[in-house]
Amino acid sequence: MSFPPEAEFEAIADDALVLRIGDRIDSRTNARVHALCERIRAQRPVWLRDLVPAYASVGVFFDPLLIEAGALETWLRTTLDTLPAATKKAADSTRIVDIPVVYGGDAGPDLESAAAELGLTPAEVVERHASAEYTVAMIGFAPGFPYLLGLDPALALPRLATPRISVPAGSVGIGGTQTGIYPRESPGGWRLIGRTPLVLFDPSRDLPALLAPGDRVRFVATDAGA
Repeated sequence: MSFPPEAEFEAIADDALVLRIGDRIDSRTNARVHALCERIRAQRPVWLRDLVPAYASVGVFFDPLLIEAGALETWLRTTLDTLPAATKKAADSTRIVDIPVVYGGDAGPDLESAAAELGLTPAEVVERHASAEYTVAMIGFAPGFPYLLGLDPALALPRLATPRISVPAGSVGIGGTQTGIYPRESPGGWRLIGRTPLVLFDPSRDLPALLAPGDRVRFVATDAGA
């Protein structure tokens, strides 16, 4: 058995390890991360406390009274090695979540300038952004903030040179090759092209975060007040 040479471990606490299987934003690597998490959850190990998937890594929180870090590393390497070389979550096993978005105007103050910078019309930016299907690569930055893979490369934009002090909750933005949704009012430097009325994070719900890693997302253009 040959363990994946790219697998690296880092202990971040007495009860937590980070397994890294890549070092870039890549849909294939991210699919492998989610496949690994799915395999681990399916086995229901008694020592497992939590899994936190990211773009190219998984945080594994465990009970140190039930398994030692060294044994856990071996177990995780073996589990990763047994995954198929190409992993993609079956379409019927993932949620599809439609996100209504009001594009432009007060809801998307950067739409027109972004379109000009990209050499597109605002309508073309909206059409390209709303026609793609995205995958929730990870949740981070703020509770419920989804980092979404699948952005049309023609829409990639650098972040603002000076971040905004306050970005409204529900704002849909583009940052580099990613798109995402601000779950609450916060500072931020992504280009804001629209806003959704949906609540991305509500601690009073059984599942506080609206989206979870591995979900598929579609943006649906709507009119203000619709």
